Amino acid sequence: MDEFIGHSETIEACRQRSGRMLSIVDLIEAQTFSPMLAAYALVAIGRGASFMVGARPGGAGKTTVMGALLNFVPPDIPLVAADGMETIARGLEGGMKKSCFICHEIGPGGYYAYLWGEPLRRYFELPRHGHLLATNLHADTLAEAQEQICRQNGIPEAHFRRMHLVFFLQWDRQSGRRQISVVEESDGHAPHRRLEIDPDGTLHFENSRWVRADECEAAAAIIGGLLRSGARTVADVRRWLLMNGFSWMTPSEGRDKGNGGG
Repeated sequence: MDEFIGHSETIEACRQRSGRMLSIVDLIEAQTFSPMLAAYALVAIGRGASFMVGARPGGAGKTTVMGALLNFVPPDIPLVAADGMETIARGLEGGMKKSCFICHEIGPGGYYAYLWGEPLRRYFELPRHGHLLATNLHADTLAEAQEQICRQNGIPEAHFRRMHLVFFLQWDRQSGRRQISVVEESDGHAPHRRLEIDPDGTLHFENSRWVRADECEAAAAIIGGLLRSGARTVADVRRWLLMNGFSWMTPSEGRDKGNGGG
């Protein structure tokens, strides 16, 4: 299958409701993401950061945010649905191309690509073999995420830290506003550290282990170009990003800066 088509179809397969999956353009227009936060995510995920989206209530938009961010995965890394032990085992055996394994949600229930227990523990071993992770779960704070992942599922804290970025989504039911309110970041070794976000979406990333100010500025110009391009669907945004969205990188930086997957 053509990698571009496979990428877009894998994101669309995450959809839980009717209609298309929303793109980062949709989420910026809805003020779920500020352009600056989108630029930060483009740099960090484009560099190889694994990520997770958290929100406690159902229907908050976790899967939507995850799907939009999957368009920032580098162009040479295919998306793979972590649909069970057999698929995860292939990633753990060695020799498989570096991939981004998508757990549709961390939780029990037997739904497609939901992981809990032993499959989840094995899933969190994938970064040791060079793979990226992307998922979401019902949690509003890092402590709640750790409770589910580390304590209820017995996943070592060291493995949890390989989930480099954790985005927490705040949903105001009365107004319908959804906004990324917190980003927790780890280099894969040290404990997660919170990056402050102002109410207007300004991100304070002075302590970021993944993104420098000049890189964020360069990526912000890319995001501005995307917003002016007219691209809107997941497929159109991915196509535009493949042509323009990773140009802030220089060959000397590589795609694994800060990656603590080992």
